[in-house]
Parts: sequence; structure tokens; C-alpha cells
Amino acid sequence: MAASSYFLLAAFLAVTASHATASDPSPLQDFCVADIHSPVKVNGFVCKDPMAVIPDDFFKAANLDKARDTMKSKVGSNVTLINVMQLPGLNTLGISLARIDYAPLGENPPHTHPRATEILTVLEGTLYVGFVTSNPNKLFAKVLNKGDVFVFPQGLIHFQFNPVYDKPAVAIAALSSQNPGVITIANAVFGSKPPISDDVLAKAFQVEKGTIDWLQAQFWENNHY
Repeated sequence: MAASSYFLLAAFLAVTASHATASDPSPLQDFCVADIHSPVKVNGFVCKDPMAVIPDDFFKAANLDKARDTMKSKVGSNVTLINVMQLPGLNTLGISLARIDYAPLGENPPHTHPRATEILTVLEGTLYVGFVTSNPNKLFAKVLNKGDVFVFPQGLIHFQFNPVYDKPAVAIAALSSQNPGVITIANAVFGSKPPISDDVLAKAFQVEKGTIDWLQAQFWENNHY
């Protein structure tokens, strides 16, 4: 086989392997309940001794049927996430969920989940939702009503906004990772610790450094509880 053929075969195998490991790994046993307190550090969590596993490891009285307080949030939303940190039985199962409450005119601001695709279902109210593709940045947006479903692909910036001024909205989101992570764009850019240089951000956003300094002085709230 020619050297070029070996190179092409190696490249194909590398691409195939990268796709095979691009999401949470598949479980190799019935369950692997997370031992949150183990000093051993792995990608995920060490398994609890199966003989010590109890039904409550797979249970949480999350009260997701109850409305959350959105009045304390500057963006008018409250995200209640159920991931492996709240439910150890999710470890290695590649799934989590969230209840999202929106005040009238409230939003879940632009953010990404670096490790998960999200599927959102509207339970009450109306939402304007969308995501933006990688460069060149095309917006895919839709107005959703009760019972409607929308998908946000993994890693892409997306948002939800309640356009109704006098009624709240509620949604449930399922995510394809036990720990999807969230990067809220405004918080990450203007609220990082230590802050990103205002020289860098002024050039990136094509504004004066004083505007960047003002934005960095704001309190960038986390609406995940």
C-alpha cells in the first residue's frame, strides 16, 4: 500500500475515533452511581461501591412541578438544573434535565452547553427561542407555544425569551450529558475573574475602552440555581 494510502487510512481512523468519543462515554455496566466525595479524580466521577447503592441514589424530590422565583433575577429567569451533582445515579448515563421559569419579558440569556445538545419543551406560555451557527453566524429562531419543542445543537450559542409582558412561561429542557456545563456569553466575556483586558475587548467589539470598563463593572448574575 502506498504511503499516501496509509496516511488516508490513519486520518480516517482518527476522525472516526474522535466522533466515537465526542460525547459522554457509554456505560459498561448497569450503573455507576457517582461517589461525589472520592479523592480520586477521573473524567466524571468514580463509581460508588455497587453493594452500597440504594434507591435514593436514583431519586431526588426536586419539586419540578413548583414555580420558581424569577423576581430576584436581573434577567427574569430561574434555571433549576438536575445533573449528576444533584442526582448521583446519573453518572455515566449521558443525560440531565432542567426546569426553566421565565418572568414576563424574562429571558434565559445567550449561552452554550459545551458538552450537550438540548431539547426544550414549552409547558406554559410563549417563548421566542433561537441559536446561532458557527461562522458565518446564521440565526435559526422560532416562536414556541405550549407543547412545542425546539432543539439547540451541542456547543452553539442559544437563548430563550418570554415576549409576553403580563404572563410567565415555563419550559423543561433535556440535555445529552450528565454534566452539560453552561457558558453564559455576557458573564464569560465581561465578568470573568480576573477580567479580560479591556484592550482585547475594545478591539473585539469595536467600541471605546470606557464602554468595556463600564460593562465589566456590572454585576453579571448566574440565573442557575
